[in-house]
Amino acid sequence: MRGRKRSLLGFAVFATLFYYYCLPFTSWSSSGGGQGGELESARLERLMNSDAEKTSSLRSNSSFDWSKVRFKYLPGGQLRRPPTGRPVSLPQVQHPFPPESPAATKIRNARRQQVRDLFCKNWKSYRKYAWRKDALQPLSAEYKDQFSGWAATLVDSLDTLWIMGLRAEFDEAVAAVADIDFGTSSSVSVNMFEVNIRYLGGLLAAFDLSGRDLLLRKAVELGDLLYAGYNTKDRMPVDFISFEAAKTGEGLMVEGSVVSASPGTLSLEMTHLSQVTGDPKYYDAVSRLMDVFEKGQAWTKIPGLWPIYVSMQTQDVVNGSYFSIGGGADSLYEYLPKMYALLGGLEPRYGAMSKDFIDAANRTFFFRPMLPAEEDVLMIGPARVEDDGTVLLDPESEHLGCFVGGIYGLAGRLFRRRDWVDDLGSKLTHGCIYAYRAMPTGIMPERYNMAACRSRGRCPWDSARFDAEAAKQQGLWSSHLPLGFTTARDPRYLLRPEAIESVFVMYRITGRREFQDAAWDMFASVSKGTATKYANAAVLDVTRAEYPLPQEDYMESFWLAETLKYFYLVFSPPDLISLDDYVLNTEAHPFRRPKGLKRSRPL
Repeated sequence: MRGRKRSLLGFAVFATLFYYYCLPFTSWSSSGGGQGGELESARLERLMNSDAEKTSSLRSNSSFDWSKVRFKYLPGGQLRRPPTGRPVSLPQVQHPFPPESPAATKIRNARRQQVRDLFCKNWKSYRKYAWRKDALQPLSAEYKDQFSGWAATLVDSLDTLWIMGLRAEFDEAVAAVADIDFGTSSSVSVNMFEVNIRYLGGLLAAFDLSGRDLLLRKAVELGDLLYAGYNTKDRMPVDFISFEAAKTGEGLMVEGSVVSASPGTLSLEMTHLSQVTGDPKYYDAVSRLMDVFEKGQAWTKIPGLWPIYVSMQTQDVVNGSYFSIGGGADSLYEYLPKMYALLGGLEPRYGAMSKDFIDAANRTFFFRPMLPAEEDVLMIGPARVEDDGTVLLDPESEHLGCFVGGIYGLAGRLFRRRDWVDDLGSKLTHGCIYAYRAMPTGIMPERYNMAACRSRGRCPWDSARFDAEAAKQQGLWSSHLPLGFTTARDPRYLLRPEAIESVFVMYRITGRREFQDAAWDMFASVSKGTATKYANAAVLDVTRAEYPLPQEDYMESFWLAETLKYFYLVFSPPDLISLDDYVLNTEAHPFRRPKGLKRSRPL
């Protein structure tokens, strides 16, 4: 309780007692507004932010001041600042939703309440068995610290608590954030990528929503820690910060090779930290880093795309023969249109980089799978480039790639490309929905293979060809798999959010009820198959409907930060975390977009 005012002790006790009730949230009468015509976002802000000054006296518990480190390697020249001025008039992203019928409102609110109830069950167990630890183990009711011991689940879930209207739980969690000591770590090195997206992203989003000044102070502490990761000869970031060495300021050594997503996913959070603090150093660091990716984009073996492995040590993002838009590379691409939106369209290079990768990825990674009923959907697979320049697609899809449909939808709106929304975004999202619905459990496996059609045109089912493709899988095909799947190479479900993420985004962009209905089917299957006594657990095999499904004592913080948040938002009124007001980072943390000119209507 170091540094807190005595007057807050009673409040903390009240918050702890009130927590266990997890009271139902008031339902709103329409999709566009609340009782008496009030928007849900406005009502929620009143509920969650009234008397917020009570937390202003909270003091940060930190044993080390990262802002005082004297770096050996300093940025050359004048620091770059985020572009200022009135943002350009970007198109409206969200569908103009009409009023909702009372019957539809009743169904939607009932579904949303079920999502909220499940979150509350999980949070109660985390609060009881793993409070201030990184993760709850949902089978044993124990805990683990895998992300430096800074309460990853707590910080990652802050904005979910706010969005779900859990005021007492949110206030208690904010008070707990004050005691996180970013001057110590349970591990000798700190992963820049994970700390950036989960911790810094979580703190910034919770600050944007609540205005609690403590959260911004903690974000600055953490931003200064991450900034130390750029104290290298060429000002390129390390992948892992050697914690004690970083404190000396003597400089760090950049690793020889990293997956491209690691450095490529640092831009959004550090840029937003500069936006909300006015300190340009964070933006300056990532802006120089993105120079490397910008300069190399047209010179790789697949122009427009970057290889999975890059070297920040040599600033080589060009040489490499293996390419993917899934795991290892995913959020590098995700952040390009999101940076364009976050900067209000005032940094054109992110628009150009977005368009280049979107066209190249469409040519390289996407394929229509051969299916018994000839469903017209798209799947995603990695590719490699042969010595003669031939590009070979591997029709192995993964859950991590399911975010792509939503990104094509978002970019299609931002850059006025209807085909990216209606054709590519929709078909990619429906491909992941298909993978969920095809499995007997209703849950998509982590990795699977399918037979690729020879073209995206008509693709009749060919049993002989399917048998031949299945035979190529070296014994990984099994007769219990749904027809069309040649493997379930990794049959697990790890509580991942990428599929529901795209379903949510495509619903908000198009307004099509089919996406909301798909979300409910997914939630019903996932909540059933992953349920434990205490919370929800990863499933070891989703290809056999033998309940209870085999589970692993594992629950990542993104289950509460992303997966359940997206399920909740898809059943919420569309003004709540509107895509015209927020950009969500890769951990589903919403950052406020700059206010600008009146947006044009959607396409």
